[in-house]
Amino acid sequence: MIFLFGLLLAVAWAKLEIEIEGEQGWAAGLPTWRIEKHWMLDVFYGGRPLTGYHFWAFTFVLLVFHLPFFLDWPWTIRNELRLLGGYSVFWVVEDFLWFVFNPRFGWRRFHPASVPWHKRWWFGLPSDYWVFGAFALGTLLIP
Repeated sequence: MIFLFGLLLAVAWAKLEIEIEGEQGWAAGLPTWRIEKHWMLDVFYGGRPLTGYHFWAFTFVLLVFHLPFFLDWPWTIRNELRLLGGYSVFWVVEDFLWFVFNPRFGWRRFHPASVPWHKRWWFGLPSDYWVFGAFALGTLLIP
């Protein structure tokens, strides 16, 4: 049930982000601060710019995902990693749905030539999808 709720959250966030960004992905047209180049962005962020919009969006959603710990769910390494796995799945699904639902973008433009903010693609998908997906699956294997 919680997985389905996570998917519902991803749908809602994708729709919100489409309203905010329009066809200009990765906050390209938003009045927000940007860090375009830094070695840490290449290592940890797929080479994308860090924007104020994304920093606060990622922080907000991460805090929402941690809400169970504030509602008496016991904090353990296992629970934290599973939560982070769910957080990873949320962002992969949300990002993909941004393309699918966006009437100014759409499925037909979901490829490297039209999506410059996803710098690396493997087997037809942004590399982040594979990395975060593998991490999320790995968290399910924790005893």
